[in-house]
Amino acid sequence: IVSESQFNQMFPNRNPFYTYSGLVEAAKSFNTFANAGDVAVRKREAAAALANFSHETGGLVHVTEIARGLYCGDWDNNPGTCPCEPGKSYYGRGPIQLSWNGNYCAAGDALGLDLRRNPDLVEQSATTAWKTALWFWMTQNGAGYRPAHSSIVDGFGFGETIRTINGALECNGGNPAQVQSRINDYRRFIQILGGTEGNNLGC
Repeated sequence: IVSESQFNQMFPNRNPFYTYSGLVEAAKSFNTFANAGDVAVRKREAAAALANFSHETGGLVHVTEIARGLYCGDWDNNPGTCPCEPGKSYYGRGPIQLSWNGNYCAAGDALGLDLRRNPDLVEQSATTAWKTALWFWMTQNGAGYRPAHSSIVDGFGFGETIRTINGALECNGGNPAQVQSRINDYRRFIQILGGTEGNNLGC
């Protein structure tokens, strides 16, 4: 659905860490990513995911969060389920900027990686970074009602992917400029892919 030349066109200034081959390899672990529904839906999903990843990383420039913090919390009010590893921080890393110890534990469990003890894996391997982003995209409700993948495949529109990823801060008038930035990337990427936008772009 996305060729390497289209990927390069989308991200002309990207950090070399974010390789096309890493994305392709990571996608093998999620066989319905950009592979469910007709071609129009598949193009929408690819554009939507990459637009959100672009927004989170400044165009796939940042591998780690600029304002790094510890991001260690009592996950689900049950601190024994995912204790923070001494000396490790769970700041945003990768295309989705995976943050907080609980998300690192959940992603690690799903991917068969010990991201609690070694969260740095997400900034050391492009394939691992892409896998964490696709894990969130495909499986997590975040601040929304469904995973972002389902929002596109089931026809709820690009706006609902924003709600899943950062809706608590951006949707319902929370930060219209950020929402518009994501929409602009989506429109640009869907044009590169020769697809159609679908409905409900905002949130």
